[in-house]
Amino acid sequence: MDRLEQKILNIIDEHAEELQEIAFAIYHHPERGFAEHETAKKAADFLRKYGMEPREGLALTGVKADINKSEGPSVALIGELDGIGCPAHPDAAPSGIAHACGHEAQMIAIMGAALALNDPEVKEALGGRAVFFGVPAEENLSADIKEELAKEGIRFNGGKSELIRRGEFDDIDISITSHVHMVQGTEADLLLGNVASTGFVAKSVHMLGKAAHAAAAPHEGINALNAATLGFSAMGMIRETFEEKDAIRVHGQIRDDGFPCQTIPDHVLVDLMVRAKTLDAIKKTSAKVDRAYEGAAHAIGAEAKIVTTQGYLPVLARPADPALIEAAEVLKEQRPDTTISRITDDMINFASTDVGDLTHIMPVLNFTFAGAEGALHSKDYRITDPYKIHIMPAKMMAVTAYHLLKDGAAEAKEILKEFKPTMTRDEYMDYAESLH
Repeated sequence: MDRLEQKILNIIDEHAEELQEIAFAIYHHPERGFAEHETAKKAADFLRKYGMEPREGLALTGVKADINKSEGPSVALIGELDGIGCPAHPDAAPSGIAHACGHEAQMIAIMGAALALNDPEVKEALGGRAVFFGVPAEENLSADIKEELAKEGIRFNGGKSELIRRGEFDDIDISITSHVHMVQGTEADLLLGNVASTGFVAKSVHMLGKAAHAAAAPHEGINALNAATLGFSAMGMIRETFEEKDAIRVHGQIRDDGFPCQTIPDHVLVDLMVRAKTLDAIKKTSAKVDRAYEGAAHAIGAEAKIVTTQGYLPVLARPADPALIEAAEVLKEQRPDTTISRITDDMINFASTDVGDLTHIMPVLNFTFAGAEGALHSKDYRITDPYKIHIMPAKMMAVTAYHLLKDGAAEAKEILKEFKPTMTRDEYMDYAESLH
């Protein structure tokens, strides 16, 4: 490793105890998307402490700071502020939110990287701008919360989507993202590259029937709950038409409206997510699901009013870039027992993330890391190695950004030269707006 790489690693190691304290403070105070006020404050206070001037309150809670405003590419180092609803988790907050997905590690990654890259000598070597971006609400929120957020000016689903809408990614050329391992069976400490993942659209199906007394005159009613239940059955019947290559997942739940048992319910609300690996498969599956619920409503004599809203775009797979590979080798040189692997073409993450939206408009370099066990979003998720989950990602973020921006940002410029977006920002906006 060169002298500045060694300096970056040393700076992060020297502040490892402080970073771990903040990591566990965030971990033990998880917050829902677009409401991560304490987490955002911790990030902003840290950035100010080490000489940066963060902007706060972006899409309610986002935090953004930069260094080295010289000409050249802008590289965003992204961390996610929110926890996930998981009331059964032993470390869940009273609200039911828990850090059962490792987002606190992402925040520590960008804080540690900021600390190292803002060193005067390191900063001087960068041929572009490094942006440290804490973004809200990666986890999809329920329809009722989205309805409340709309009153506060949040129009798009997902923090990155909303920040794109607000122009906060207009000054970003390349993004670096990270996550605790998401592909099952990953044994290495670091997995390099952006694995393909599903995108989705969200649906709210309003089943409208007619209320009646369930015992005295059920024949006078139209049971909206029966229509919704039949819709789930019909949805099950069409699963055989889903092709494995499209990685389709359709799932939902009935939102509790509190009807008493003695009343034939006249309104039931079903929240659904329709996921697939490509936009075309999402659109085709969405139409099938609509027909299933419309047909179920017709069979019962009810009416189905279906509202489809913007979800996340599929993540476009990106193999490990040289900057990621070089950074991982630097970490391995410092700690020879570090294990490294790269994504393969057959890998698929069936979950969805708003990182997908970014991959359609800019290059997104991604790595995932070890340090936890148990299923994500479950009560079994737990941290097993604080170094691997908190300190190692900070080093990866910092050294990857250094490699992108050193030597006049040669590697970043090469990536931008070769990248072909599937959507311009305006085209992305048109797509997202068409679902609102």
